[in-house]
Amino acid sequence: MKLLISGTDTGIGKTVATCALLRSLAARSIAALGMKPISAGVNSQGLWDDVEQIRSASPISAPVEDVAPYRLRAAASPHFAAAEDGITIRSDVVLAALERLEQQAEVVLIEGVGGFRVPLSRELDSADLAQAIGAPVLLVVPMRLGCINHALLSAEAIARRGLALAGWLANRGIDPDYARAADTIDTISDRIGTSCLGVLPKLDRETGSAGGIAVDALLARLRKQ
Repeated sequence: MKLLISGTDTGIGKTVATCALLRSLAARSIAALGMKPISAGVNSQGLWDDVEQIRSASPISAPVEDVAPYRLRAAASPHFAAAEDGITIRSDVVLAALERLEQQAEVVLIEGVGGFRVPLSRELDSADLAQAIGAPVLLVVPMRLGCINHALLSAEAIARRGLALAGWLANRGIDPDYARAADTIDTISDRIGTSCLGVLPKLDRETGSAGGIAVDALLARLRKQ
């Protein structure tokens, strides 16, 4: 099985959700691997934080070249960062790496980059890549002003690519002062056509659990889809 974890924007909790789910799968003795096909932004130690967190949370190990085939130096839109590194992001490279990971694991969680329609090259964007991958999508939505519009537009874009929306997660850790989270969750669930599978508090990538996520319900949906 495979699942694409996308979001309405960048910096809204995709890595937190991915790592929490990986730890939960490990607790269920499910052989799982995380994948971050495109990571943009190297830290002062010459590493990519999201890639390292995902590798650490994965219950089994895999070569970094497969987990993150494109590791870009600049913290920028991938098409900018790739151009600055002198490379072109190609879907066949990602698909080949994913195939190798699927041979090692029962479940592969694929974390997207930025939002659902981020440019990757002159010809390719992240929606094209998601369509090529063909996995059901779990959408992460930060609870803040404007998120309803962003969630509905993202869900519409996912459907237009012929992809199944496995569910969505509400992240309350982005704006803890947002007072309408409960009503926002109800509004999005009513309009998006699928229920909220969990509410994330403010979690640390290294220690966050999936206690707020209906993991078994998510797995049942993936098996059905």
